[in-house]
Amino acid sequence: MLTGCSDNGKPAAGSDATLVAYTGQAGDYQINFNPFSPSRIGGLGTIYEPLFFFNKAKVSDPVPLLGTQQAWNADGTVLSVTLRDKVMWSDGQPFTARDVVLTFDLLKANPAINNIGYDGTAAAVDDTHVTFTFKTPAYVKGPDLLGTPIVPEHLWKTIDPTKDVVEKPVGTGAYLLKDFKPQAFTYSPNPGYWGGQPKIKTIRFLALSGNQAGADGIAAGTIDWQTGPIPDMQNTHKRFPNYDAYTQYQNQMVLATCSSAAMGCAGPQTDPDVRHAIYSAINRTQLNKLAFQDTAGPISPAFTLTPSQDKFVSPTVQDKTASMNAQPDQTARILEKAGWAKGTDGIYAKGGQRLSLTVEVVTGWTDYITAIDTMAAQLKTAGIELRAAQSSWNEWTQKKGSGKFQLVIDSLGQGPAPDPYYLYTYFFDSGSGAKVGENAGNNFSRYANPQVDAALDKLATLPLDDQAARQSYFDTIQQAVTRDMPYIPVMTGGTTSVWNTAKFTGWPSDNDLYAFPAVWSAMDAAEVFKRLTPAS
Repeated sequence: MLTGCSDNGKPAAGSDATLVAYTGQAGDYQINFNPFSPSRIGGLGTIYEPLFFFNKAKVSDPVPLLGTQQAWNADGTVLSVTLRDKVMWSDGQPFTARDVVLTFDLLKANPAINNIGYDGTAAAVDDTHVTFTFKTPAYVKGPDLLGTPIVPEHLWKTIDPTKDVVEKPVGTGAYLLKDFKPQAFTYSPNPGYWGGQPKIKTIRFLALSGNQAGADGIAAGTIDWQTGPIPDMQNTHKRFPNYDAYTQYQNQMVLATCSSAAMGCAGPQTDPDVRHAIYSAINRTQLNKLAFQDTAGPISPAFTLTPSQDKFVSPTVQDKTASMNAQPDQTARILEKAGWAKGTDGIYAKGGQRLSLTVEVVTGWTDYITAIDTMAAQLKTAGIELRAAQSSWNEWTQKKGSGKFQLVIDSLGQGPAPDPYYLYTYFFDSGSGAKVGENAGNNFSRYANPQVDAALDKLATLPLDDQAARQSYFDTIQQAVTRDMPYIPVMTGGTTSVWNTAKFTGWPSDNDLYAFPAVWSAMDAAEVFKRLTPAS
């Protein structure tokens, strides 16, 4: 499957060049182009467009896509959107406001897919105008709402959005699904795209065995865009002259816990004292060197990106960032105060239960696997046993969604605006959690705290630029988050992409950071695909 080079070994270029992308998918693909499914493999942005694109990489105005204008009324209860005229679905049917209304009606009627907590009422004023009405001010819902993928009413009115895998997706985006195989799927341009056909004519997404196979593909010149580790990443261009590497700090790496015994979680990780003990036992300096090639950065236990969101940190948060060094004395104090005692094997135990935990990780995610191995050695010294359980991406996703895990290594992604509200509402709002055995939304730790829910509800009524009015609610959330720690902070991942500059031009850069440059960040990747040009 690692194809894409010419016979002479040099990268194929020109108008027919195929862009080969690898997202980290380990194991075969299972077809799923349902944009609302947690196990979807593609389609966001490329096939299914939102109303506007929001650039997560920097503060900037939203980019009009299916919408052209948007505005709130004076009290933040009605959002009016003007839609782009004369847009066609890829099956030839016209796009209208009815499609937008149907999309949001589906979200509201199906909590399992309503990760943005949409609770408004969508109405078609006419074919090119739609309104969203809320019972209370809903300013903060704007970026998520406007960034939701829109689906065609004439097809989706008979689709179960919680179960259908949509093998033949129909969208308004710049690309169509050309073919699918378990080892790869391919996009081709949408000839009727309202924005004009993109210059990249073929995009192929590969499924490989893991990061090592991706790194091998870069070395062989057979992968054009990978967001993930390769050896000696800082010297990418020197080692591989056809490639460059670019790093952005966005994703906060965590050991996510199935945290709530009341929701059916089982294991020592349901005890906040155990979570704090793990947090203080990690030597992040060593971890960064061994697992992340010194590309990761500090992380705040309040999950405010540092330093860009430091202004949101509550004065009650004792440590603005996690210690870079292990604190074994603190780990011992926490556990012994909670009734744990070291056994003859050096591992703490209580009530006949050893302090032994399993971390779920995707087979082939070499950086995360190395991170778990490193943390396992660190935690063993502190009296905690940590073990890795590797599985395919599909099985890992299923375990995470259903709550059939103790710990999962993952990253908490940022929202559509540089504001911690979005991460809090995604991952800490009980509304997107679920009992173990039921499929959760983003809150896969199953954290539930009425005070946090109430503070999020209050923040939803306030304009994003009213810092003075919002801070007390951030204080409430951060006090709970740092105390309960359902997601154990590890580090802020330096998200590094390696891409082929000999075959394609127009990649994001410091001078033109028009999208978050990660191939697995689907909406951003769709914008990158539209900007790229084959090298002559």
